[in-house]
Amino acid sequence: MASAKDPFQFQEFEEAGSLLEANRDATTISIEDDNINPEKQRKAAGFTPDGDNEDPLADDDKTELLSGQKKSAPFWTFEYYQKFFDIESHHVKERIIGSLLPWPGKNFINVYLRRNPDLYGPFWICTTLVFAIAISGNISNFLAHLGKPNYKYTPEFRKVTIAATAIFSYAWLVPLALWGFLLWRNNKIMNLVSYSFMEIVCVYGYSLSIYIPAVVLWIFPYEWLRWCSIMVALCLSGSVLVLTFWPAVRDDHPKVIIAIMSAIALLNILLAVGCKAYFFSKPEPTLLVPTEVIRATNKP
Repeated sequence: MASAKDPFQFQEFEEAGSLLEANRDATTISIEDDNINPEKQRKAAGFTPDGDNEDPLADDDKTELLSGQKKSAPFWTFEYYQKFFDIESHHVKERIIGSLLPWPGKNFINVYLRRNPDLYGPFWICTTLVFAIAISGNISNFLAHLGKPNYKYTPEFRKVTIAATAIFSYAWLVPLALWGFLLWRNNKIMNLVSYSFMEIVCVYGYSLSIYIPAVVLWIFPYEWLRWCSIMVALCLSGSVLVLTFWPAVRDDHPKVIIAIMSAIALLNILLAVGCKAYFFSKPEPTLLVPTEVIRATNKP
């Protein structure tokens, strides 16, 4: 039989009414009220806000996190470009492999970038390609004239500047023109797929990675090897670009589709063939005048 004074039995505290009668100015809070002011709760509990310890920056960060919005830095500041260099090494490796092995139906932007383009990989790919072209071109010229007594080797450092101008212009100016054109067409035809400028730059940068091993093969003075490597590099690099930008123009006018796809392929071909023709052409050897001829001309 349960005890008459069970401690676990619910009891109504009748003395609450007497307490309220004694102190009518006391603040009461109803737990059933959903619209309770938090400030009143803190005051009722005896907590007073400390205005000196409040951090307005922390409040702003909390507000941005709760609202799902984050302030973006202007594009002319370093903070804007800092996020494009914040990428893991395995992501760069995955994107390089994806550019070397294009597959029909795989869009490079949708599969590998996932709306998170980077500039770290394209920058180092372009820089590596610049030095690979310049160094391979000098070595190729040296091997082509090795053993010739009338040839004097002189390193051509200007090739680094010319290669850098060609590669970085292709990797930045062509995406800029393509982005502007796609943006213009998207304003006219609303159902076209749109890409950001950084996404297009990222695609073009990674598409150049296949040219680095191809340029190294150009060191050997065999024209058939050079042209075979050019064809392989053109097919892989061009496939990445065509498969990526085809969804952005396939719903456009047929003439526009042909024009933009032809321009993408043609500029890619001009870059590869132009680098091969300029940096790996055989220059005329510098003839050294024999000393016997000099002595004969100096005789009276």
